[in-house]
Amino acid sequence: MDAPPPPPSFRRIGPAVPRSPLVVSVPHAGRDYPAAMQELLTVPLARLTGLEDRFVDAVAGGALGEEVMIVATRARGWIDLNRSPVRDRDPQVDAGVEPRAFAGTASDKVRSGIGLIPRRAGGADNMWRRKLTAAEVAERIARDHAPYHAALAAALEAAHARFGTALLVDLHSMPPLPGATPARIVLGDRYGHSCAARFTDLAARVLRASGVTLAVNHPYAGGHILNSHARPRAGMHALQVEIDRTLYLDDALDRPGPGLAATVRMVRDLLDALNDAVIGDTRRIAAE
Repeated sequence: MDAPPPPPSFRRIGPAVPRSPLVVSVPHAGRDYPAAMQELLTVPLARLTGLEDRFVDAVAGGALGEEVMIVATRARGWIDLNRSPVRDRDPQVDAGVEPRAFAGTASDKVRSGIGLIPRRAGGADNMWRRKLTAAEVAERIARDHAPYHAALAAALEAAHARFGTALLVDLHSMPPLPGATPARIVLGDRYGHSCAARFTDLAARVLRASGVTLAVNHPYAGGHILNSHARPRAGMHALQVEIDRTLYLDDALDRPGPGLAATVRMVRDLLDALNDAVIGDTRRIAAE
């Protein structure tokens, strides 16, 4: 008998017909580490949790209303859904990439070891015992990366078709930033290229009203997901939201902590405000 197919690497949650112009993406919270991955690791599996947006799916799930949410279940260490399957391939990990052809064109993410297939994690400069073959990488792209992006695209197209405008909220978490008064939330809109300023500005006002310090585009401006799905001039907007893990995890930054409920309320307030703003835009345009 043939082996059963692997389980889906993401979940789509929400109505089949969109009831909100917002779509929520949670690409880095997966905790499924396939056996084929574990066999190749040079570091203990427990040390890879630093790659995860640890339990930010608990924030997203708690805050979810009528929006469609696409949440990854496969671990980021297997493949990073927020990296380009073309530009962010790492020749130190991926035998399908010719190092000489790639020299000088590698992205900053690849050079720092967190490309499409992460290399640096758990204290190791290379967390893989050997290079992955071109076929292995292609299979991860086909089974995990491409379907996730297809699901996001379909959800956004459906929301756009119904409301005339759609907005992707790409939800992440981050380790605490350095400094005396570091930002606890970072919004990213690719320096204005992925989202209309009125939506970014509104998100900043709502979050600051919750009492958190906030930054925009520094140090996180958004990655491949925003680049791939945002077309603001066509009414398809995308905004990345990075949440300091100390806001919702325990002191060990490992499990949901006492701040989870307050963080869920903050994200729900943000989604409500953005939903109302997008629908208000749609009505205004229809009336003109």
